[in-house]
Amino acid sequence: MSTPYPTPITPGKTRVGWIGIGVMGGAMASRLLSAGYSLTIYARDTSKAEPLLSQGAHLADSPASVAHSSDVVFTMLGHPSDVRQIVLSRDDSILSGLKPNGVLVDHTSSHPELAKEIFAAAREKNCWAVDAPVSGGDLGARTGNMAIFAGGESGVVTWLLPLLQILGNRVTYMGGPGSGHSCKIANQVVVGGTMVGLSEGLVFAGRAGLDKRLWLEAVRGGAAASRMMELFGQRMIDGDFKPGGFAEYMVKDLGMGVDFVEGSKDDEVVVLPGAALCKQLFSGMVANGDGKLGTQALVSVIERINGS
Repeated sequence: MSTPYPTPITPGKTRVGWIGIGVMGGAMASRLLSAGYSLTIYARDTSKAEPLLSQGAHLADSPASVAHSSDVVFTMLGHPSDVRQIVLSRDDSILSGLKPNGVLVDHTSSHPELAKEIFAAAREKNCWAVDAPVSGGDLGARTGNMAIFAGGESGVVTWLLPLLQILGNRVTYMGGPGSGHSCKIANQVVVGGTMVGLSEGLVFAGRAGLDKRLWLEAVRGGAAASRMMELFGQRMIDGDFKPGGFAEYMVKDLGMGVDFVEGSKDDEVVVLPGAALCKQLFSGMVANGDGKLGTQALVSVIERINGS
């Protein structure tokens, strides 16, 4: 049986667990299977596990069972409350089953303070925890073209690189526990603002009588070009709102930035008026019953505001 950190990671020996097999998580887990790693998964809805099981994954009956049979356990969940429950709160939580020197990697866009709490709880069990949220959308999850922002113990993050570099093509160590999640929140502030600008640009171009596809081709060669435009511009024109990440998750992510207060001093309150507006617009999608659409469906909010 293999021994986890700091024994080198190899496909033949390192056992991997994965919890959270939605659009992003399922694609990421599939990449590890394709790279030759043994993978144990847990899913509340076992029907969602079928694609991974057909690739050779093993199905466990609880988070603790996943952890008990794994050296490294990845989570890719929806909300911080999900992370708290799966990692800490349940009687059959991940940390209840993780063996000494086992490593937990949380890819969820979650809260920095929760990451610090999980890190401390892991160390009490002589285990390790890394917060490592990602950016790149569903296409990036499938192709491995993603940025990964890692927080935790630097040596553990370096040790994890053979796995992380299968999932993303850019892994950056951001600092101590919670730093990865703080980086992701700041990333989402930029993503939200860019998505609003792209949505308004498309709606304006259409109202001005321009061919939207021609407009997109014209501006993607200039200063308005962005990764968001490449990922979602054509989808927005086509009305393809299939989710890579749910719009409701943007409300959560932006909320963690807008509501950020570290301590109680006035100079530690971060004021983000643009992010607050973005959150309001995405909240409008949720209120309209569109929270499960992709974030690119924000263009539909701008269209409705303009009577389209």
